[in-house]
Amino acid sequence: MLGDAPESIARHGPGGPQPAAQGPDAPSAAFPAAPDLADLIGRHVAGRALDRSFYTDPRIFEREMDRIMLRHWFCAGHASSVPRTGDFRVVDVGSESVIIVRDQDGEIRALLNVCRHRGSRICTVPSGRASAGRLTCPYHAWTYDLNGRLVTARQMPESFDRGRFGLRTLPVRVDEGLIFTTFAEQPLDFAPAAQALSQTARVHGWARAKVAHHETYSIRANWKLAVENYMECYHCQPSHPEFSKRHIYARPAEQIQELELAGRRRAEALGIVIADVDQYACAAPAGSEFVSVFRSALNDGVDSATPDSQPVGKLMGEFKAHDGNSTYFDVGPFSDFLAYADYGVIYRFVPRSVRHTEMEVIWLVHEDAVEGSDYDVEKLTWLWRVTSAEDKKIVELNQAGVNSRFFEPGPYSLQEPYALRFVDWYLRELSTN
Repeated sequence: MLGDAPESIARHGPGGPQPAAQGPDAPSAAFPAAPDLADLIGRHVAGRALDRSFYTDPRIFEREMDRIMLRHWFCAGHASSVPRTGDFRVVDVGSESVIIVRDQDGEIRALLNVCRHRGSRICTVPSGRASAGRLTCPYHAWTYDLNGRLVTARQMPESFDRGRFGLRTLPVRVDEGLIFTTFAEQPLDFAPAAQALSQTARVHGWARAKVAHHETYSIRANWKLAVENYMECYHCQPSHPEFSKRHIYARPAEQIQELELAGRRRAEALGIVIADVDQYACAAPAGSEFVSVFRSALNDGVDSATPDSQPVGKLMGEFKAHDGNSTYFDVGPFSDFLAYADYGVIYRFVPRSVRHTEMEVIWLVHEDAVEGSDYDVEKLTWLWRVTSAEDKKIVELNQAGVNSRFFEPGPYSLQEPYALRFVDWYLRELSTN
């Protein structure tokens, strides 16, 4: 469902003056002045990584906020995280903060976490439940209902019109249990993504799932390095031995073609058909959010991504048996998903500043699964806790090297086509007025 249309959200124009950066993300005195952005994009060598400035310059990060982060849809979690009226969770992107809350009618709302009085944050904890169905600013106690309407504002003049000072709302929709929202005043068309989700998350039963566990990893690196790392498996064999023992995807492409086809035949024999979608490479329809879907086989004898490669819980969705495959799907630049027959994983990449990214990992199981009898949390989360910790380490090492004034972008390998397409998409997006 679609939320109320947002009020105009003030922001710096792409060409407007920017305040001098302060703190650890500011360029050092020895850092050279950033070249013109159009010149930087024009000098990019096709097939190579981005110039150092794209990963280190806070002024480029501000452009990204305007042209990418505030324009695209992003996943704000799973609907099961706000099951009751008044339940909320807070999600952040850059310096922006959003309250995801279930209102009195059972609908999920997205409200800017900015008081309409003097701008204080309203919800100051990651999740909770609104007291008496109200959201109260801790600064001056302005109080809002769960739809964002201003209910009380103490000692205001008689001419004060409460109706003009409700919390700003963002578009929100729930597809197959996944909550999506966007800061855009004119949102990108979500229909292609919704269609892809109906053929992936629906098959995996995510609308009838619940959150079993979540963890957030703070990464001292630019968000693009974190996303590029997620988009390729060239690093998997040297960096992720646990993943590589279970997933065909860790091998070079020329070694896996027949194995992947065999995996698809196994799935089809069980009635599981999930079509690949590639709107990174083929480009999403004009004005639409982009989406990508692909299936990949597990290694022989692997039914699930667990320590013993055995199932961890109840089968989900349309699965009547384990088919020995995994499903990867992405919506927009910050939201990535991975599904097995018995559990799912949501990856939320959250740009915080030019050299700070948060990565939230959320594990899903069948809504009727009972912890301790149907699944064990340690076994469920093992692989993606290990892999995420390894990713944090290698991405931070990547940032440390890119910080060097001697860094020169190198060429992508044959095993990094998705990272390459991400960079090509990013440069096109940054070039858009």
